[in-house]
Formats: sequence, C-alpha cells, structure tokens
Amino acid sequence: MSFSEIALLRQCTHYFLHLVFPVFIALVFYRKNWVKVYLMLLATMLVDLDHLWANPVFDPNRASVGFHFLHSYYAIAVYFLMLFFKGNSRIIGIGLLLHMLTDFQDYNFWYH
Repeated sequence: MSFSEIALLRQCTHYFLHLVFPVFIALVFYRKNWVKVYLMLLATMLVDLDHLWANPVFDPNRASVGFHFLHSYYAIAVYFLMLFFKGNSRIIGIGLLLHMLTDFQDYNFWYH
C-alpha cells in the first residue's frame, strides 16, 4: 500500500469509529432510545474543544491522548468511573472512552 492509501484508510477508520460505530452501540444496547443515545455519543466529540488550547491547534504528528487536558489519563480515569453510574452518565462515559480509543488508535496504530 502506498502512503496516500494508508492515510486514506486511517482517516476512514477514524471517522468510522467517531460517526458510524456509535450507531451500532446505540442500536445494540439502547434500542428503544437509540436516536437520543446516538446524539449523546456524538455530542461527546465536543471533548475535542481542548485542542483549541494547543499550538498548533491540529498537528497530525501529535498524539491527542496524553497531550490535551480532556484527553489526559486523569480525565480518562474519570470517564471510566462514569461507567459505574446509571443513565446519561454511563452513556457519556461510553462516548468519551470510545473517543479516547479512537484518538489513541489513530496515532499509535498508524504511526508506530
């Protein structure tokens, strides 16, 4: 595979995990309210607002996990703890952890 093909596959994987995989989670685990849950999972992408404090804002050669404050390991621990609460907190925790996993794989699996 050429570098451009790998880059395209990386982008497709990233956006699949951010936009399509949450539909699967919502349909399988929250069938009755899947649209609401899907929108909540999408809303967890607002965690990327912490990129605005970085210089440069976007750097494709920088790992988000462990760099940005809402992508820190302390924040991830809080997101994990959210899984132990019922209701919306659990859904938000799932979305945030999925987001962290997506960002983690985006850098660590494709570059190293």
